[in-house]
Amino acid sequence: MLALQGDFEAHSQALARAGAGPALARTAADLNDLDGLVIPGGESTTMLKLMGLENLFEPLADFGRRKPIFGTCAGAILLASEVTHPAQQSLGLMDLTVERNGYGRQIESRVAHVSPSQEFERRAGSGELETVFIRAPIIRRVGRDATVLATYEGDPVLVEQGRHLVATFHPELSADTRVHDLFLSKL
Repeated sequence: MLALQGDFEAHSQALARAGAGPALARTAADLNDLDGLVIPGGESTTMLKLMGLENLFEPLADFGRRKPIFGTCAGAILLASEVTHPAQQSLGLMDLTVERNGYGRQIESRVAHVSPSQEFERRAGSGELETVFIRAPIIRRVGRDATVLATYEGDPVLVEQGRHLVATFHPELSADTRVHDLFLSKL
């Protein structure tokens, strides 16, 4: 769990509910013993600044070239190959274009229930997903090697590409562990 900023504590609890033993990572050395990494929601610009202060940008990119990363909200922004509104640096590990704060300001945050794809249900279980959007980004483009696992109002909100997974919502704020279970199956 990248523990620089954001709701890494809620993700740690969700991973524990899903049967994992989460560990917090704040330095490049902390990445050495991890099988996978969650980059939580928070504020992507702040995370980039903290990654710079800790000299973590290249170690995180290298980690992602070898091991699975699950990015939620700000983490999804950081995994994308292109970021807009405004443009910013990212790890470029998934072929996605992500628009920051695409669903609006904090006051426009919402909880919605979405029907996941058949592929998600085959691998993680059936039934609607509770999705909590907080100043959420919108995925505007999905590359051909990525798979959309859930949509909301026609926009992808859960996407995987190879070993990586992103959600524009906060699955750690739901009692449903299926999204975390799916990530853990990649380890």
